[in-house]
Amino acid sequence: MKLERLISIIYKLLNHEILSAATLAEEFQVSQRTIYRDIDVICAAGFPVISHQGTHGGYGMMQGYKMDKSLLGSYDVASLITVLRSLSSVFQDERVQSTIERLQTIEAEHHPPSLSVDLETRRTAPHVLAHLRTAITQRQVVKFDYINADNVRTSRDIEPVHLYFKYGNWYVYGYCRNRQEYREFRLSRMMDVELTTEPFQAHHEVPGESQVDWWSSVPRELEEVVIRVQPEALAEALDQFQQMDREFHEDGSMTMRISVYKPLEARWLCSILLSFGSGVEVMQPTGLRSILKEQLQKTLRLYEEV
Repeated sequence: MKLERLISIIYKLLNHEILSAATLAEEFQVSQRTIYRDIDVICAAGFPVISHQGTHGGYGMMQGYKMDKSLLGSYDVASLITVLRSLSSVFQDERVQSTIERLQTIEAEHHPPSLSVDLETRRTAPHVLAHLRTAITQRQVVKFDYINADNVRTSRDIEPVHLYFKYGNWYVYGYCRNRQEYREFRLSRMMDVELTTEPFQAHHEVPGESQVDWWSSVPRELEEVVIRVQPEALAEALDQFQQMDREFHEDGSMTMRISVYKPLEARWLCSILLSFGSGVEVMQPTGLRSILKEQLQKTLRLYEEV
């Protein structure tokens, strides 16, 4: 604990002009006498700490002193700081902020950021992310209700292992006690998340990248879906179906060719296509056209009395 405090004080002194012993004592919840001893140790280690007298006095590093920057270039440091700031805003983690302060000490110069990262949390309540991260670090069981892809609601108890962000959504990977196997859960479908006081003893391995994204590596036969996009729906279609084959026409419309696994069974695809309204027409396959027509007829029946 003392070593961690000493390191933190060093980085703080490198990032601030002057810090008083009282300020440091309050932050680290120790006495000012302990801070005095810590400063002596830091000086003995070769760091040029200077004592400033007066009402606004305190401790600071010798002007111009910087730590060795050879391990990380300024570009690497700036990028790391940007990503960590986004994580800090999501998890409200003081430890992340401490890491940012340390990185800033080896940043060559402070330039306007050229990179911005927004780990969108509108689909997930911040307290859910915080609960899950706490459960992972403290090895506590989490209870919640879950709506699966078949719209079935079940109660789950999991031993959480890993949080990750992909395709614009947060997921938690863990051992599901109900299914007796490892599963991943999309946080937007989790309800009534409860961090229990029950610990778990099993040592679960954090999944590698191949495990987390195993579905994308499974050999599958893809079928082509052809859609005609009207000019008023171009931007939304490009947002939804990125890096797909597309052809623009003189009337301002666009034809897109989308490779999909079992498109007639892909409810996610139907939902997206229906969201375009009259802005998109499915040209192929004809079976998908029939499915969409049936869905539209069901929707119209809901509003017959309007």
